[in-house]
Amino acid sequence: MTSYLWLIPSFPLLGFLVNGLLGRFLGRRMVSLIGPGAVGASLVVSVLVFLEMLAAPEYEITQNLFTWIGAGTFQIPVAFTVDRLSGLYILIVTGVGFLIHVYSVGYMWDEAGYYRYFAFLNLFIFFMLLLVLGSSLLLMFVGWEGVGLCSYLLIGFYFERDSAAAAAKKAFVVNRIGDFGFIVATLLLFVIFGTLDMAEINARAETALSFGGALVTAITLLFLLGATGKSAQIPLYVWLPDAMEGPTPVSALIHAATMVTAGLYLLARMSALFVMAPVTMAVVAAIGAATAFFAATVGMAQNDIKRVLAYSTVSQLGFMFMAMGVGAFAVGIFHVMTHAFFKALLFLGSGSVILALHHEQDMQKMGGLRFKLPITTWTFVIGTLAISGFPFLFAGFFSKDEILWQSFSSPWGHPILWAVGAVTAVLTAFYMFRAVALTFFGESRVDPHVAMQARESPWTMTVPLILLAGGAIVGGWLGIPHILGEPLHLPNVLEHYFDGFFATLPTEAVHHEASTELLLMGISTGAALVAMWFAFRLFGTYRDRAARMKAQLAALHHLLFNKYFVDELYDWVIIKPIYWTSRTVLWLMVDVRLIDWTVNTVGNMARSFGGALRLTHNGIIQNYAVGIALGATLILWFLVF
Repeated sequence: MTSYLWLIPSFPLLGFLVNGLLGRFLGRRMVSLIGPGAVGASLVVSVLVFLEMLAAPEYEITQNLFTWIGAGTFQIPVAFTVDRLSGLYILIVTGVGFLIHVYSVGYMWDEAGYYRYFAFLNLFIFFMLLLVLGSSLLLMFVGWEGVGLCSYLLIGFYFERDSAAAAAKKAFVVNRIGDFGFIVATLLLFVIFGTLDMAEINARAETALSFGGALVTAITLLFLLGATGKSAQIPLYVWLPDAMEGPTPVSALIHAATMVTAGLYLLARMSALFVMAPVTMAVVAAIGAATAFFAATVGMAQNDIKRVLAYSTVSQLGFMFMAMGVGAFAVGIFHVMTHAFFKALLFLGSGSVILALHHEQDMQKMGGLRFKLPITTWTFVIGTLAISGFPFLFAGFFSKDEILWQSFSSPWGHPILWAVGAVTAVLTAFYMFRAVALTFFGESRVDPHVAMQARESPWTMTVPLILLAGGAIVGGWLGIPHILGEPLHLPNVLEHYFDGFFATLPTEAVHHEASTELLLMGISTGAALVAMWFAFRLFGTYRDRAARMKAQLAALHHLLFNKYFVDELYDWVIIKPIYWTSRTVLWLMVDVRLIDWTVNTVGNMARSFGGALRLTHNGIIQNYAVGIALGATLILWFLVF
């Protein structure tokens, strides 16, 4: 299958071209076959390539298609590489992406622009696969920018709504800030290494750069800036919650399988550089911990079901960054995989609820839906148990607990990181079970007319929910912690899968007793279980008590509900000064009063001079004769005297 690597991104690209150019003539049924079918074909090839990669020497296969840029000895080929990292990613992107495409058939069937939607969705998958498979930083950057373009197109799919258009522009602009860091870091690497091939850069990093040096620190911080934009970390996270303006399946694709995981992919791919920059690694861990806690607190006060899930994504991405920052790259990627299952499941489950309630998203207007939407209810509960870290069964427990342990036990970890992560895990369990209780349990607060018509979603939506629920359970079994796996003789498959792949920290490992790991696991898991029970009882049974608590903590709730007023802060500190500078200084003073005045003055002078000359060309012969006589007289006077 090595010679067929190019088919993996080509199928979605072909789907984009066919549906984009011919979709309006093909009809909805044909568009429904082409869109998901293109990603399904890519999934089949990805599985075959993945199996071949596992049997290949060095667990790597590469296909060099052609030379894209050639200048002397500098060559940039269009080459695709499947190794242990990209191999796992292509399975996530095509597998989860295929289920989201199938789900979209039911969710978007009655929407205008149906063919346009699937064309953009296919293009999104194509660019994400290009980002993952590209063997050079330049080819990765094409995919990097491509997913940014597709996020703009899909978040703004309902472009007739001002809020959707504004959210799309916000996502595009914020990501351009991060992309600046990616570009500068890439240029620096080219100057140092003379190549943009990522494998070669990683192999030569230790000899070409000094550990902890200013240059490697600058390069990695610039890459981190790019990663914070794509993966929605402080300070560039603000675009992701507003991205909820797009169709719900788009939210699932962005949050679970494509754009927000790109930043984590960059950190993992360039791990050889990051482990040489301890300052950057500390910044990565700190940003991850701060983002995880910050977003979790905001999620506790939101009433829009999609916005709750959006802030949970920001928080979970913070967990992944925290793992990367302490050098546990494999654990961070493990959480990327488990998160893809349960976050896609949660978003698609919320979409099923929204569709049944005629696009109502306020959880305060829901309740009691478990009888109307049984499949949606219990698959959503499975996703909630997974993200909340319910012990020993669901995927989120294994990846979340491993991140917490690494943040404590890693040579670059710290007890404070563990504490912040543990508190965040408890908050996650609380706000997710709050969402379950408000949406599916307790008394119904749905409009009676809407409640009468509410019914379970069609099979195109429920089958992906069921399959993703299965992944949210069994996905975590690949990374069973040693402390749990050894007595049962269950291997940590993912650790062995990544064994020797990522760069390791240049410090000696810190050894801790098994009892310490069990104690920390018990504390975090026990507190999360209490938070699950408390939130479910409070918002499912004793909502009057929840209302009293809200009133007693009104100031705090107001702060969290308004997301710490960060958007308003950015507006006052960044947007308004830029607007004032652009309008008052650059336009009124520079453009109007300086440039326009200068140009207009020169033009007026030329016009006045021309007007004066025009008086001498009036067509009267006598005047011309007088002028000739006067001129001749002046010339004679000059020659004589």
